[in-house]
Amino acid sequence: MDTRPQLEIFAEDVKCTHGAAVGELEEETLFYVKSRGISEENARRLLTYGFASELIERVKLGGVRLALEQLLWKALGTPAQTEGALQ
Repeated sequence: MDTRPQLEIFAEDVKCTHGAAVGELEEETLFYVKSRGISEENARRLLTYGFASELIERVKLGGVRLALEQLLWKALGTPAQTEGALQ
């Protein structure tokens, strides 16, 4: 998923737009991970975690970053990893 909110202000005219794109995991990437002996379920978790963790790493507040990381693990259906795994 890729979202890009944008706010433009020209004189007294305000324009706000928001776009979003959602896609599936690339089959080629999924095949590559699975060819290394990782189950499809775990390959999907791994690739999803890799994508989402890049966004979580940008969060400056440590407590918020940790909470987001824990939510990610829960959403992926895996037990939370050690504290600060993304740091």
